[in-house]
Amino acid sequence: MIDRTQDIFGLYPERLAADTAYGSAEMLGWLVHERGIEPHIPVFDKSERRDGTFERADFTYDHERDLYTCPGGKELRSRQIAYKNERPLVDEHGMVRYRASKLDCDACALKPRCCPNAPARKVPRSIHEGARDMARDIAKTEAYVTSRHQRKKVEMLFAHLKRILKLDRLRLRGPNGARDEFHLAAAAQNLRKLAKLIPAPTPEPA
Repeated sequence: MIDRTQDIFGLYPERLAADTAYGSAEMLGWLVHERGIEPHIPVFDKSERRDGTFERADFTYDHERDLYTCPGGKELRSRQIAYKNERPLVDEHGMVRYRASKLDCDACALKPRCCPNAPARKVPRSIHEGARDMARDIAKTEAYVTSRHQRKKVEMLFAHLKRILKLDRLRLRGPNGARDEFHLAAAAQNLRKLAKLIPAPTPEPA
């Protein structure tokens, strides 16, 4: 869609607003690193824990040293030891796992709140986490609030098309038929809006 808009209209967006369905790490990484578009999108995050143990957000990431620091002040690294045959850091899901030292975890008073059922704590980090952090920072700005309001207006138009104008399925065949249906539906929406702007006639006195 971005390519078609650029080819047909010569427009290229500086920002893109969407709902959480588009907030995956891969999508955010593609927008930021490959397209240079600001993602005004809620981050899809499943790192929240419900067992009371520390979440990933409780660990501080150091970009320069490429490591995490746990609430107890210990460091988690992507490699704790050097292997004779180097193992890949990134798994098939695009995740890098930062591991704490077992010695540090065994002596830590916070272990029951951190990794009670594991010898040491591991923290996964996506290779697109930088783009996710950027999306989180954007979500705290006024520009994001504006984008969210604009997105809601567009979503309401589509909801109106489906629920009020019954455009929940296309009845005309082919791309041309779909285009004609959407044009007719959009015209109907515009007419409804214009009708609200026309003042109602005042009744004549009897």
